[in-house]
Amino acid sequence: MTIFDENCRACPRLAGFLDDVRGRFPDYYCKPVPPFGAADARFLIVGLAPGMHGANATGRPFTGDHAGILLYRMLHKYGFGSRDRSESADDDLELIDCRITNAVKCLPPDNKPVGAEINTCNAFLANELGALPDDAVVLALGGIAHRAIVKAMGLRQADFKFGHAVLHDLGAFRVLDSYHCSRYNTNTGRLTEAMFDAVFAEARALLQG
Repeated sequence: MTIFDENCRACPRLAGFLDDVRGRFPDYYCKPVPPFGAADARFLIVGLAPGMHGANATGRPFTGDHAGILLYRMLHKYGFGSRDRSESADDDLELIDCRITNAVKCLPPDNKPVGAEINTCNAFLANELGALPDDAVVLALGGIAHRAIVKAMGLRQADFKFGHAVLHDLGAFRVLDSYHCSRYNTNTGRLTEAMFDAVFAEARALLQG
C-alpha cells in the first residue's frame, strides 16, 4: 500500500513543470513532497499542494512559505508541534500525534492542479487515509483537499459539502474543514487567526474525546 512515491512522474504537466523549476532554482527540492509526521498519528492535516518557494523548495509541507507561519504556530499552541515554526526539512521540529500531507504531492503551475492531476494523486491519499487509526481526525485545508478526501473514501460529494468549521463523519474517521491558511485568505480576512484557532481547538477537543 503506497502512500508516497518520490520518483512519481505520472502527471506529465507537473513532471515537466518540476523539471523547468529545477532548472531555474537548482537548489530547490523540486520533487514530490513527502508527508511529514508519524504514520500512526491520529491527527492528519491535508493541504492542497506544495508551494513554489515553500514546500517545493524545502521538501517539507508548509515550510518556507506564508501559509506555514500560522499553521505551525497553531500546531505548537495546541500541542501538536515541538516548536512554533518550521524553518527547514532538517531542523529539530517534531510533530506530536500529527501528520501533514497534501492532496497533490507535486508543485502545480500557478498553485492550481487540474482535475486529472488531483485524481491521479488520489490513490496515494486513499492509501494514507486507509492507514489512519480508528479515532483519527482529519483537517481539510480548503475545498480541494476536502473533495479529495471524500473522493478517496469513495463517497458522494453531494453528501459532504465543504464549509469552514464544519465537521463531517466519514465513518472511518471525522473530517473537520477549514479555509486554507494561504496568504490570500489571511490577508483578505476570509480566514482570521481567531477562526483558525477555533478550528484547532475543536480538533484537540475531538481527539481528547
